[in-house]
Amino acid sequence: MSEFKMHTNLVFVDTFREFVDHEALGPEDFILTNEFLYQKYIQPLHLPCGSAFLESYAKGEPTTAMVDALRADLPKGLKRMIAIGGGAVMDTAKMLSLHTSADKTEALFDLSPDAEKPTLQFDVYAVPTTCGTGSEVTNACSVELESLHTKRGLNNDLMFVKKAVLIPELLYDLPYKFFATSSIDALIHAVESFLSPKATPISELFSINAITSILQGYRYVIENGPEHWTDRAKEFQIASMYAGLAFCSAGCAAVHALSYPLGGGYHIPHGEANQLVFAATFRKYKEKQPVGKLNRLEALFGELLDVPAGDALEKAFALFDAVQPRKPLREFGISDSEFQGFAEGVAAGQTRLLNNNYVPLTVEDMVEIYQSVY
Repeated sequence: MSEFKMHTNLVFVDTFREFVDHEALGPEDFILTNEFLYQKYIQPLHLPCGSAFLESYAKGEPTTAMVDALRADLPKGLKRMIAIGGGAVMDTAKMLSLHTSADKTEALFDLSPDAEKPTLQFDVYAVPTTCGTGSEVTNACSVELESLHTKRGLNNDLMFVKKAVLIPELLYDLPYKFFATSSIDALIHAVESFLSPKATPISELFSINAITSILQGYRYVIENGPEHWTDRAKEFQIASMYAGLAFCSAGCAAVHALSYPLGGGYHIPHGEANQLVFAATFRKYKEKQPVGKLNRLEALFGELLDVPAGDALEKAFALFDAVQPRKPLREFGISDSEFQGFAEGVAAGQTRLLNNNYVPLTVEDMVEIYQSVY
């Protein structure tokens, strides 16, 4: 049996001011964002609601301790939280919206049969300011569990936001590197969900449209220069949303699983960590099962990149590296002696993702993937 999930109201507006005027934000609302966004778009409007900056609680990717600290500072009686930012902001808002008697974020990740079920304490409106996470339309979040020193993902239907609000204006100030790494993350969402055994005709439709729009956008960026990526900001934002809808039902797989020790242990930004292992993972897929659904992806890449299907994967990997060059793992201070532990940890703790692989990967396969990008 397969299933397609979509529980979010999508709202498309041109400017942040238009959104604020329509929603009439008040004292029972709260804005979670980043300071630079607040200063440019929110502060001039003198809104009668509280706010917090994610970076005031921690730098880099969110951790359970950071989410707990923010939870403790929230005012009582909130009706809505407006999450304006990238994946870290939106994921944090979704975790904050869930309550257990323990009032600890790690309790949300207790999936044992007798674990307390969380309840929803306020609605979340998600306003993405990058073009990669897809968090605005999924029931998923990820965070570093400090007790385990690795990132973990969580799915809970209570985390579908009340409204996902797409405002292209908010992307225009995004630095090029953040555009590149976030959009590659969206592409990986689309590709992994396309190959997932949980894919449905509907999820494939969104995957294919996301892949098509992102690759066409990348070719435009390479031909016209990195400063012109904002010409396609709206298209990249919508493609990210499409990819989110696809992986919400079909799931992500080994690329995300393998990236989690990099993000959790070395605080490599999520999109960048995914890109580090993307090509190597798909080369391993091709090695282990060259005939299968992967051939449909090769045909799609070939059509979009004007090359034979047999050359399409390598052509695509070269395009991604042209958009955002990768560094070897050693340049992040990672030792190759850690790869066995990384792989064993992924095999033990990321079965939720690994179950969506195009082909099963052994611990040895995963060690080889890390070694190939060292």
